[in-house]
Amino acid sequence: MPELRVLLDGTPLLGARTGIGRYTASLAEELASRSDVDMRAVAFTLRGWRRLRHVLPHGTRARGVPVAARLLRRSWLRSPFPPIELFAGPTDVVHGTNFVLPPALRAAGVLTIHDLAFIDEPADLAPSDRGLPELVRRGAARADVICTPTAAVADAVAERFSVGRDKITVTPLGVDAGWFTGRPPSPDARKMLGLPKEYLLFVGAAGPRKGLDWLLRAHAAAPELPPLVFSGPGPFPSTDRTFHIGYLTDVDLQGVVAGAGALVLPSRDEGFGLPVLEAMACDVPVVCTDIPALREVSAGFARLVPYADDEALTEALRGAVSEPAGTGDSAARRAHAAGFTWRRCAQRTVEAYQRAAS
Repeated sequence: MPELRVLLDGTPLLGARTGIGRYTASLAEELASRSDVDMRAVAFTLRGWRRLRHVLPHGTRARGVPVAARLLRRSWLRSPFPPIELFAGPTDVVHGTNFVLPPALRAAGVLTIHDLAFIDEPADLAPSDRGLPELVRRGAARADVICTPTAAVADAVAERFSVGRDKITVTPLGVDAGWFTGRPPSPDARKMLGLPKEYLLFVGAAGPRKGLDWLLRAHAAAPELPPLVFSGPGPFPSTDRTFHIGYLTDVDLQGVVAGAGALVLPSRDEGFGLPVLEAMACDVPVVCTDIPALREVSAGFARLVPYADDEALTEALRGAVSEPAGTGDSAARRAHAAGFTWRRCAQRTVEAYQRAAS
């Protein structure tokens, strides 16, 4: 098949990278290595787009827009103007990696919808994102193909946006190879990061849907549990048994995860839950909420807890930290995590591009 010109929304590559930023970065790296894709990236930010050149794979071209993102969104809520080609030039496919699909004159459209938290809990949205639900609805209707990280999100998108399930492609995220060789931090590294000797770990950005108040209640009910460590952009709740170590590089984060007694992801809503697989790759027990996406991704290798059940979460944390190292599930959960690769994610995404362009 001839080489496809693909324009990627690279805005999530700017700033501290949480789930969507890491997805976009890893996908861009894989696409840049392929011979069947000519990838460019665009950033929807008036001031910071020039930084995009420095965070893209070598040789990838960057484009910016001479309009503030909030103004573009307001315009796109009213009409399909301005089309993306006006800023970035002709392309075969435009890929909205972060919920919003820019309108185009001729290019096919592929849209990634990571989760539906913005629909289920609109009060959690920042004032600047109040128009996001309508933008996503319009993008879903206009897209030739929609990508989701799990079948759970695909089913929800089909139902909530009234689109055919055959229009949606599941493109599971990947686990970098470095996670399988992660080692707990050295004493010096622990001291530098402010890590206690033993700890439970939450990884991700703080936010209302992450269930952190529930986690604090369940943790407080068991004083014998190790302290809680939060890694990611805050602000996080604080008690005398919690530590916030901030946003870490991938290498530092791999060590922190590998040294944890258990990783806990008590989210009310998730589209994928990449920290669950990364902890499994490090052979660290996982406790997470029993919701469709996390049930799908963990595939029986995590302790699942009904959301907001304090007692059940406390007991699951106790069970995780008392799990002997190298238990029978150890090899199986690492093998499960190894099945998720960014190469597979990119392959399925390119197949989505080809479907859209045809």
